[in-house]
Amino acid sequence: MSTTNSARILGALPLAATSLVAVLMAVPFAYGLVISLREPADVLAAHPHLWPPRLDAYRRIWHLVPLAHYLFNSLLVSAAVTIGATFTSILAAYVFARAQFRGRDTLFIGVLATLMVPAHITLIPNYLLMARVGLLDSYGALILPFLANGFAIFFLRQHFRAVPRVYDEAARLDGASAWHVLWQVIVPLTRPAIGSAALFIFLGEWNSYIWPRIVTDGDAVATAQIGLARLYLKSAGEGLVDWPLVLAASMTILVPTLVAFALVERRLVRGVMLGGIK
Repeated sequence: MSTTNSARILGALPLAATSLVAVLMAVPFAYGLVISLREPADVLAAHPHLWPPRLDAYRRIWHLVPLAHYLFNSLLVSAAVTIGATFTSILAAYVFARAQFRGRDTLFIGVLATLMVPAHITLIPNYLLMARVGLLDSYGALILPFLANGFAIFFLRQHFRAVPRVYDEAARLDGASAWHVLWQVIVPLTRPAIGSAALFIFLGEWNSYIWPRIVTDGDAVATAQIGLARLYLKSAGEGLVDWPLVLAASMTILVPTLVAFALVERRLVRGVMLGGIK
């Protein structure tokens, strides 16, 4: 085998490995989509009828539970947390990247330490705090505890530090304040990273289940993940789960995350791979 052929094979290995991983990750999604288009009797049948696809499950999910209301709640909470946490992360990251004050590095280490604390440890303190201020079963309980995000602060700080300080100095020579330097210089240069951080925050909040399950009671502020769990319980009849119904709801709940990813996909890739600004 020639050196050229060996180089081509070695060069194709990363692409082949990535393609294999992509296929393996897509299989469960494709299987769930197929099952959602079937009749309940076809799920465990030896010879299921795969054609034509049936949309009965997608029609029924809107009547068994108030799914539209759950989706609205999830969109509202996820959007509020994403906007709020991204804003606070930008401010904190800028301070850690540019400001000079005693204890800055120690304080930043404290922010990093929050990433090492399992989320389940903070459930009880956060619950007691929300109960004390009277915010249980409200949008406030779903939003306020997540308006600060340690990962986003760390992620954005690294990108803010990669922006040459010469831009700051040039802006200050023109009379710009620190606030203007942040929003008119730093933020425009690091939009891919900010978009990536916002997407990570949105996905994490959209898929959250444990915290909404603890602090909500009833349908008023219940999120889509809570609605999916309730639909699962209602779909069971005589010990058998209506899997087409459950998976139809799962596919529907998945749509907003796919839309969010499609909107910022380019910025996500650039934000993750961006190592500096040249």
